[in-house]
Amino acid sequence: MAWVYLVIAGLLEVGWALGLKYSEGFTRLVPSIFTVIGMVLSFAFLSLALKTIPLGTAYAVWTGIGAVGTVILGIVLLGEPAEVLRLLCVGLIIAGVVGLRILAPH
Repeated sequence: MAWVYLVIAGLLEVGWALGLKYSEGFTRLVPSIFTVIGMVLSFAFLSLALKTIPLGTAYAVWTGIGAVGTVILGIVLLGEPAEVLRLLCVGLIIAGVVGLRILAPH
């Protein structure tokens, strides 16, 4: 169940990172509220995952999910560039996350 919590925490990180963009420096109320809620929930799920997953592994996976998710949403929603080298780097992050999952103690 810890890995499910970690994935949820990572997805929530994507949500609050995107929320930071839409909150415009916390000057827009509704996006700011959703951003803070996303942050709190993301940290809560991360803390649940940390009960059994080693800290280094959990943190790397959490930030990896957040990084990949925000790059993808930046491309899809915000028109950020989808250059080959950029996508290759995203692939490296994914490979690292998968590797950490495979090598994690069971």
